[in-house]
Amino acid sequence: MHLRRIDDSISVSPQIAPQDMAALAAQGFVAVINNRPDDEEPGQPGSAEMHAAATAAGLGYTAIPITHAGFSHPQIDAMAQALAAADGPVLAYCRSGTRSCNLWALAAAKGGGDPAELTAKGEAAGYDLSGLRPLLDALSGRG
Repeated sequence: MHLRRIDDSISVSPQIAPQDMAALAAQGFVAVINNRPDDEEPGQPGSAEMHAAATAAGLGYTAIPITHAGFSHPQIDAMAQALAAADGPVLAYCRSGTRSCNLWALAAAKGGGDPAELTAKGEAAGYDLSGLRPLLDALSGRG
C-alpha cells in the first residue's frame, strides 16, 4: 500500500486489495472510501468484495464511484457525509489517489474549508489541486 496522508482525518492511496483491510485497521483507520467504479480496469477488486473485507476487518466502508464524467454535488455531499460519520482516520482510494484527493478537497471546500489550505495539503501529499482552485473558491464561498 502506498498511503499519502493529507491530514489527521484522511489519507488517500492508489487501489488497495481486500487483504489490506486488516493492516489499515491495525494502523488506526476506522473507515475506507472507495472512489473507483467497478470494472474500471480488468482484475480490480469490486466494491462488494472490498465492502466485505472492510467489514470483516471492523472498518466502515462507503463507495462513492467517480467516473471520467467528473464530480457532482451528490458525490461531494456523500464524501462530506462519509468523512463526518467516521470517528477517526479514513482512507480514500481510487486508481491513483488523485480522484480521492480531489473529492476530499471539494467536500472540504463546500464545508467552508480554506481553498489555499486545502490546496497546500493536497500538494504536501503529492497532488496538484491548482486546476480545481476556481471550483474550490466557489464551493467555499470565497470566490
